[in-house]
Amino acid sequence: MFKTKLSEFRASGEFYTSKLIHRHIGAIAVLILISLLSSLSRTPDRHTISNCWEGFLWGLADPVIGLDCLVGIVAIGLLSSVFVRGAVIAGCFVLAAVLGIVIHLFHLNFSGTEMAIAISTILFGTMLMMPNQPNFMVLALVGISAGLFQGYADAESIIGAGIMSLVAYILGITLTLFVVAMSAREIGVAMGMGEINRILPWKMSIAGFAVCAIGIVFLSNSII
Repeated sequence: MFKTKLSEFRASGEFYTSKLIHRHIGAIAVLILISLLSSLSRTPDRHTISNCWEGFLWGLADPVIGLDCLVGIVAIGLLSSVFVRGAVIAGCFVLAAVLGIVIHLFHLNFSGTEMAIAISTILFGTMLMMPNQPNFMVLALVGISAGLFQGYADAESIIGAGIMSLVAYILGITLTLFVVAMSAREIGVAMGMGEINRILPWKMSIAGFAVCAIGIVFLSNSII
């Protein structure tokens, strides 16, 4: 009787985990679709932010408008899932993005931000395709660099906004970055459980190839 209840509990737990994975995957797929539609409709990079509400909404939207930025966030979330303390990597990425915004607001110049974001996206994709586990410190450093440049690039759209609008924008962008990165991490952690772990390598390789391809396209566009 105890074994029957234990097996039922495990089955319900696996069902809940599978359902949670599909929700995370569905949410990220919707964000990628939004990013693609934004790219096709040529959504402007510079926004007119006149109040806190607009600042918060654009903060939520900006990380998912650029496809290269979005896939970079997803990639670092997936990569962080192989470490027990991988949430630290995702957290460093988010904090670095906020620091990048602050750096831009103080008019400190970073050159080649689009190229740097594309290169970091390619690096993330390459790490996903590697059969061996990436080095924790290397991934953290690449994540911090990518976060700095992404935050710097996003801040270009809010130059001239008021203080409270800037605060609202930073809150929005922090929320989106954290949620997307941690959702991708949860997908990676869940996919590494049980029998799913057998099919994880080739799925990660496909994801890495897609991330690399997107990074190469954006890199070529930034060079031309």
